[in-house]
Amino acid sequence: MATTVSQRRWRNKNHMVKRQLNIMARGLVHDYLDEIATLFKLRGKGEAVTFSGFVVKSLLQQAEFNPEAKRLLDVFAEVYHKDRDLYSASGEGAENELPSVT
Repeated sequence: MATTVSQRRWRNKNHMVKRQLNIMARGLVHDYLDEIATLFKLRGKGEAVTFSGFVVKSLLQQAEFNPEAKRLLDVFAEVYHKDRDLYSASGEGAENELPSVT
């Protein structure tokens, strides 16, 4: 664990370009991030999160003119929402299902 002084120094130095992101996620998500980091030769889970955001942003841009990219993005979003609702603590979500992708 970094000392308070070194954390403050890092924040002061990088406050314009970087922000720390601490998230709670299921253990499986941490495993996914480790796998992504290894597969794409990244520096760890933090960089895997950054890379994943980069990939999604790229898919969004491709979806503007590529129907297959749009279809895949829609399928990924639908499956993610179903998975999220399935594992949510409240068990809610069936009434919030997305329409099927054609």
